[in-house]
Amino acid sequence: MSLEISHDCPDCDTEETFYRAASTTLHLGEKTKWRCTTCSYTFVKINGIDSSAA
Repeated sequence: MSLEISHDCPDCDTEETFYRAASTTLHLGEKTKWRCTTCSYTFVKINGIDSSAA
């Protein structure tokens, strides 16, 4: 898995680069925390499901 992704940041209102801040394996799958390099907005993906889409 990569260490950086491009993703829409709701705080910056643009597409920004996010870096992987943490990762662990749960019974649900892989949990990965992503943080915006510009404003530090953070979201979590669990087994590919994005918490920022909620």
